[in-house]
Amino acid sequence: MTSPSSRAGNQRLVLVTGPSGAGRSTAINVLEDLGFEAIDNLPLSLIPRLLDGPARPMPLALGLDVRNRDFSTSNVIELIDRLTRLPEYSPEVLYLDCAADVLVRRYNETRRRHPLTPDEAPMAGVLAEIDLLAPIRARADILVDTTELSPHDLKAELTRAFDIRPGQRLSVSLHSFSYKRGVPRGLDMMFDCRFLTNPHWEPDLRPLDGRDPKVQAHVAADPRFPEFFAKTLDLVEFLLPAHLEEGKSHLAVGFGCTGGKHRSVTLVEKAALALAEAGWPVSIRHRELERRGVALNTGADLPRDGETVPVRGQAL
Repeated sequence: MTSPSSRAGNQRLVLVTGPSGAGRSTAINVLEDLGFEAIDNLPLSLIPRLLDGPARPMPLALGLDVRNRDFSTSNVIELIDRLTRLPEYSPEVLYLDCAADVLVRRYNETRRRHPLTPDEAPMAGVLAEIDLLAPIRARADILVDTTELSPHDLKAELTRAFDIRPGQRLSVSLHSFSYKRGVPRGLDMMFDCRFLTNPHWEPDLRPLDGRDPKVQAHVAADPRFPEFFAKTLDLVEFLLPAHLEEGKSHLAVGFGCTGGKHRSVTLVEKAALALAEAGWPVSIRHRELERRGVALNTGADLPRDGETVPVRGQAL
């Protein structure tokens, strides 16, 4: 999806919302650190008045949740539509999502009451709020699932997507995943690696993962691998400048296979090195390895999620 921020010369405006406990306050603080003027919990009826007058010298981030006065799904949708029609603004909806059971756990850990159901168990409020926000979620320009993200991880994700500081280039995040566990949210493009030779069927390679040179050599030995990798990399490198011209600051690319351990990890590792050599800031995330608790700071000498692969001219 093309970001509305690509409309040159317009006031950039990010509406930050999502279920309570999903990380909205953290997101507001991150955006403020990135140079946005951030305002949280402003009554919806006051937002049009806030936007009257000359454009601000910096982009604006507004936090919206069920605690806002006048908050309702219809009011928020109406606000989004109204802002979209204003030629002087480039509105974006950032939606922080999270699994219901994790939201309940976070409420239990902090012993806070849910704003929708303060006299009931948190699960009732969590489910009611997720249902209430579903139409707004469907209108999101950027969706970040914080279920498995620490505050540090969330900051890294938002920095890649919203960093407006001078000299910043479009960054790339590469994700490996298992199709059995579903496609990660927020990907801009993805590639299916399941047709490649599977190291899982080699007893000596099965316990290893795609960061291991032996696994990578096995995957690369598939006669179809060189052409697939070359064409995939060529497509990504072709699209990166185009996305940069459209005003995007981050591109998320996924590689999926059956188990998310061998082939997809291999492709992410090799693509990360190639894109770094081409001069693009790159970060990587291996979802299934993280689920298994695999230590991602061992094996191949690559930065992990939230870090940047060195660009050309720097030692890898």
